[in-house]
Amino acid sequence: MSGPFRFFLLIIFILNIFFTPLAIGARLKDIASIKGIRTNQLFGYGLVIGLNGSGDKAGTSFTIQGLVNMLEQMGIRVRATDVKVSNVAAAMVSATLPPFARIGKKIDVIVSSIGDAKSLQGGTLLLTPLKGVDGKIYALAQGPISIGGFSVGGAAGGGVTKNHPTVGRISGGATVEREIPLSLEDKRELVIILNNPDFVTVTRAANAINSRFEQVLARPIDSGTLNVKVPEHFQDRVVDLLAKLEDLHVTPDSVAKVIVNERTGTVVIGENVRMLTVAVAHGNLSIQIKERKEVSQPLPFAPSPPAGGGTPAEMEGGVVVAPGGATVVTSESGVRVEEESNRLLLVPEGGTIGELVRALNAIGVTPRDLITILQAMKAAGALQAELEII
Repeated sequence: MSGPFRFFLLIIFILNIFFTPLAIGARLKDIASIKGIRTNQLFGYGLVIGLNGSGDKAGTSFTIQGLVNMLEQMGIRVRATDVKVSNVAAAMVSATLPPFARIGKKIDVIVSSIGDAKSLQGGTLLLTPLKGVDGKIYALAQGPISIGGFSVGGAAGGGVTKNHPTVGRISGGATVEREIPLSLEDKRELVIILNNPDFVTVTRAANAINSRFEQVLARPIDSGTLNVKVPEHFQDRVVDLLAKLEDLHVTPDSVAKVIVNERTGTVVIGENVRMLTVAVAHGNLSIQIKERKEVSQPLPFAPSPPAGGGTPAEMEGGVVVAPGGATVVTSESGVRVEEESNRLLLVPEGGTIGELVRALNAIGVTPRDLITILQAMKAAGALQAELEII
């Protein structure tokens, strides 16, 4: 290969790197969902057995009743007063049924104690039917529970606990027994629902879809809903159409917002936050008062105080000394006052989040001080954003 030709290929390679259009924004599948394609919640009541004395106490009546009913169904008749449940715990079992789940599919389940059991460690969930909101059984759960930790204690009440011992998980512990009818055949229209409704975002999504297929297929209905017509050549390939729609990149828009958590001192400031012209001065006044006790001991071989009480205490070199060798306790106070020097900073109109952060860092504010400053700026009308305190 000649030198000029190699140089020409190198130039083409560099141009492809720097001038290839990059996908900007988020995928449509990450900011929206398809109406009708959703998960469903399942739950059920079950018993966890095999616990090492960490189960429900004898006073938990529903655990005893559930255990007695289970034994009677197996042909074993027992009285409730003869049953001890220290190795058994009542639990609620919950699971999420994904869309298009077919019979035989394995799903994860969460097992949560509803009695006064101390730990589900080492327990096994007995066969538990999981129902939907319609009362029908959609899955059956059973298996050993993993709590991802432990809980040990002594007879005196002390102990060590790692993670949450009364909630466990069974990976693939439930088997789907009933399907939820959901079909994509003969679809003439799809409805896309945005996770965060916004008029700008829904318009950008519609434009992206129409540009991708070079025809008007998408039409915004409101700030969170988008109707998409299924083209004729996709009537029998709706799955392919959904795959192409989900892979589209859309730049979502958001309102200017500042999130403040006063409990932890966390402040999150959005990209679109803007400010009017504002001057910020910040300073703290710190007053610290310390109290301490001074004990004055008598000198060696000092005579004892007279029986009648003696004379009052006298001062010697700034120390209180009682006559007759008596010990005296006095209080001493120390007061310390510190005031930080204020610095007045001017933030220009239309300032961005970077300018705001640099200005506040320049005066050395802490996150908790920043919360107070942002609240004051919002009250003054200088902060052009929604201030949300959680």
